[in-house]
Amino acid sequence: MSDRISGFSLAGSFAALLAASSLHARADGVNPKIVDAGAYSFSDELGGFRILSAAGAGTRDDPIVVTEELESADPVTLTIRAIRPIQPFGVSGNYATGFLPLKIIALNNSTHAWIEFEFELQSILDQPSDYGDGLSFDQAHREADAIKSDSFAEFNRKFEPYDRLLFLHGKVDPLHSASFSFLITDFSPKERFWLLEEPRIPSS
Repeated sequence: MSDRISGFSLAGSFAALLAASSLHARADGVNPKIVDAGAYSFSDELGGFRILSAAGAGTRDDPIVVTEELESADPVTLTIRAIRPIQPFGVSGNYATGFLPLKIIALNNSTHAWIEFEFELQSILDQPSDYGDGLSFDQAHREADAIKSDSFAEFNRKFEPYDRLLFLHGKVDPLHSASFSFLITDFSPKERFWLLEEPRIPSS
């Protein structure tokens, strides 16, 4: 993966928009939804859940809020793309800086209560992020209080050999929502990465 300091070229921007607009129906037959907020787009193109909305500038005071509906306890993957020029030292919201305050609001539309919820970053689809790719849940600890949830009392963050964030000691009943706030940092800002989301249910 190459570091990008300058912004997208016009040709690159057009290609990214063309790729996003030409997505085929998901495996479940539903047309993918792509929503823009701040310097990024968010897509449910890999299936298994629905994006309902996204809003916010992507700054510390105005984080991006993505609202989703999960219809099962199966893992799902959110696709995140930079839609504005990549500039690590640019103004958050105007540029994809690799500094992304994010809040996920997940509606549990399954028939099972969630007792834990885990997120995993991926710079390559289906491969957990590792130390060398620069992508993490704020591994430098720039925002000590950035990680929080309205439904889980504690969290466990791991950086090696993958980047995972587990919320635990809580419960989300069917037809209820939970919010999860955290900071994603990427020291080599990428045009695209993925966020795996895995609700966990009581073992039988």
